[in-house]
Amino acid sequence: MDKRFANLFGLTEEKAIAVLDTPQDRLGEDDSRYIAASHLASCPSDRAIAALTRAIENTESSLDNRIVRRKSMESLGRLQAKSALPIVRTGLADDDCYTVEVAAWAIGEIGTEDAEILEEIAQLLEKPEQLYRPIIHALAKLDYRPALERIRKHTHSEDEPTASAAIATICRFTGDYSAMARVVELLQHSSVNARRSCIQDLIDAKYYTALPNIARCPVSAIFRLRAIRLLAEAGLNSGELSFEGIQPSLEKVLRDRPQDIDLVHEYDRPPTLDFAIGELYQTDFGRCYLASQTLIEKYPNEAPDALLATYAKEAHNDYGAHYHVMKLLGWLRHAPAYDLLVKALHNPAPQFRKSRIAAAIALGELGEPRAIPELKTCLATKIWDLKYAALMALEQLGDLRDRALVTNDPDFLVRAKVKTLPNTVEQ
Repeated sequence: MDKRFANLFGLTEEKAIAVLDTPQDRLGEDDSRYIAASHLASCPSDRAIAALTRAIENTESSLDNRIVRRKSMESLGRLQAKSALPIVRTGLADDDCYTVEVAAWAIGEIGTEDAEILEEIAQLLEKPEQLYRPIIHALAKLDYRPALERIRKHTHSEDEPTASAAIATICRFTGDYSAMARVVELLQHSSVNARRSCIQDLIDAKYYTALPNIARCPVSAIFRLRAIRLLAEAGLNSGELSFEGIQPSLEKVLRDRPQDIDLVHEYDRPPTLDFAIGELYQTDFGRCYLASQTLIEKYPNEAPDALLATYAKEAHNDYGAHYHVMKLLGWLRHAPAYDLLVKALHNPAPQFRKSRIAAAIALGELGEPRAIPELKTCLATKIWDLKYAALMALEQLGDLRDRALVTNDPDFLVRAKVKTLPNTVEQ
């Protein structure tokens, strides 16, 4: 379990349980049962599981309580709490489609071979107005092949994420991957949700041939890095992939140049500088990449000052825009941004993790030798992608003297990268 955000809410387990057990109308002003249920996902104790179970048993009909029940089911799923399977199962019969979705997902995470439970989940595929994608995912994860024909009916769903999940699951169950091209095509869909969803389906299907397509997909680099890493690990372990086949896609995503992205949006007229800067705050990264390319190509002289201004005003606290600003300052080779990039490189806040990677790459682009010691400190981090990005930047700056620090690194991709580095580099 990823512990980076484990204490994001500043709660102890004891406090979270007390808040979760408190009736909604008796909560303190600063207390939230939803946050308490979220926090308990990082507390794998019998007390936490019992508290989450009690929250699900509370069937009071208010919207607040329904949301807390869903979050409690989700937390039990994340804890893979087998003792909670009976109470989570009750969510499959709930009249709230979102509760049903979460219950199916949580059972998939907990795991079961109980044929009655598996069939109950499968029957939801024929229930009207249900969210089918998480149900299909749960059945795939639980390897319930008697649901195959019911899943097949959803391969032509008008909801692209549902169709993607159905196609990928049918391919996995039958061993016939000829239809996976339809899933790959969704990497270029106008909907960011469709793009993100099909990436997960490509991971689940272990569809290794899609690695280059995933690298070029206009979604956040975090989604793409996760996909490439999971596919790399599975493919290397099975012998179906080599690092040489993975490295180009991996490093393309870490560099994350907008010209390396297959853009799905376009402007009907040339945008102003202010408009392009504002687009860096979009949640659809496809729009952010289009804006980044525009700033590089149309406003190379004006953009640096505008980027620093938006950083000071707003982007310093917006982790999406922050990432794009750091990248762009590197691509534009704006030397006065050096101190800002070093600050971003060492920012420990978990929500700015991807900006640390962007800052490492940007420092390499600046070509500043004084960045070398700053980058070398990143070789001691436990964050694999930051370590890898630092190696890429050090290679670009021509100083690999300390690569011995990561020759036997715990991370398989970092170790593989070190083996590809030249034996001698000009100093």
